[in-house]
Amino acid sequence: MSNFTDVFKAYNWNETRLSIYNKTGDDVLKALSASKRTLEDFKALVSPAAAPYLEQMAQLSQQLTRKRFGNVIQMYVPLYLSNECNNICTYCGFSYDNDMRRRTLSPIEIMQEVAVIKQMGYDHVLLVTGEANQTVHVGYFRKVLGLLRPHFSHISMEVQPLGTEDYAELIGHGLNTVLVYQETYHEDDYRKHHPKGKKSNFRYRLETPDRLGMAGIHKMGLGVLIGLEDWRTDSFFTALHLDYLEKRYWQSRYSLSFPRLRPFSGGLEPKVEMNDRELVQLICAYRIFNEEAELSVSTRESPEFRNNIIRLGVTTMSAGSKTNPGGYSVEPASLEQFEISDERSPEEIAGVIRAQGYEPVWKDWDNCLTN
Repeated sequence: MSNFTDVFKAYNWNETRLSIYNKTGDDVLKALSASKRTLEDFKALVSPAAAPYLEQMAQLSQQLTRKRFGNVIQMYVPLYLSNECNNICTYCGFSYDNDMRRRTLSPIEIMQEVAVIKQMGYDHVLLVTGEANQTVHVGYFRKVLGLLRPHFSHISMEVQPLGTEDYAELIGHGLNTVLVYQETYHEDDYRKHHPKGKKSNFRYRLETPDRLGMAGIHKMGLGVLIGLEDWRTDSFFTALHLDYLEKRYWQSRYSLSFPRLRPFSGGLEPKVEMNDRELVQLICAYRIFNEEAELSVSTRESPEFRNNIIRLGVTTMSAGSKTNPGGYSVEPASLEQFEISDERSPEEIAGVIRAQGYEPVWKDWDNCLTN
C-alpha cells in the first residue's frame, strides 16, 4: 500500500460507527484481559459498553503507563509565532474570515517570548502558526529554528502541512516533532468545516504523517478535534492511523492528543458533547491499546480534570500557555486562538504533579535520560 489513504478507503464511517456501538460487555472484558490489543479491542474500549468498566480501565491504564514511562510527566509550552491564516475553519479563532488584527512575530519579538518561556523553566517548546504560506513559510521556519535551537533541547511544530523535502530540511535545522491533527476523519464534515484554503484538501492533510515518516521525523503527533463528529468513531480512525504509522515508520515515536472544542470569538458549538468521564475513557482506551504512545493533555481542560488525569495515563502536559502571538511578553491582550481553561502557572502545575508522587520533566524523554 502506497500510503494511509489506501488503508482509510477500506473503511466505511457508518459501518465503523455501528460496529463500535454494537460492542458488548463481553467484548470489553476480552479486550481488558488480552495480552495484545487489536483495533477491534479498541472499538470495545471506546464503546458505550465500556462505561461500567471505567475503574478497571483506569487501573490498567495507570499500570501500563508507569511500566513504560515511570512516574514522570513531560512539560511543554506553546509559542505562537503568527495568527495569519489563509484558511476558513469554522472552529478556529484564526480563521481567515474573522475580523482581527494579524501579526507574525519578528526575530526580536520571538526572542522576547523565549526569554519569558525560559524563565518559566521550559526546555521543550511547541511552535504554532496559522496556515499562511506567503508569510509563515519554510524560509521563516528555518530562521526561527536557527534562533531557538541554542535555547531548547526539543522543538516541536504545529503549522501547515508541508512536503517531504521541506520536512527533511527543517529536521536538519533542529526540528524534532511535528503535530498534525486531522480534525475529523469524517470526509464530508471535514469539508463542511474547511470550506476555503489549502486545508480544505482532505487527502493532502490525511497523507501528511506519511510525508513526515518518509522525511525521518523523530516524533509525530496525531489527534482529532473532539466535538466536530462522533468522538468514538473519530478516535477509532486515529487509532487506525497510529497503528498503520507505527508499522510502516517504526523508527519514529508517536504522541496522541484529544482536544475538546473550546470557545473562541464567534465560535462554533460542538456537534457532539463529550463529558469528563468519557474523556477519561478515551485516554485509558488509547493507553490500553498502545503502551508506547505519549498522551498529552493541554490547558484546554479544566484544572480539576487535569489534576485527576495525572495518574491515569497521560505523559505530557502544558502549563502557563498563551494562544496568541506575543502572548507572553509582546502583546498579551490580543485575540487568542481559543480560550484557555487551566490558567495556573507552570510552577503551580509542577507542584500538583509532585504532590501526586510524579516528577515534572522539562526536557524531552531522550535528553532527560542521557543528561
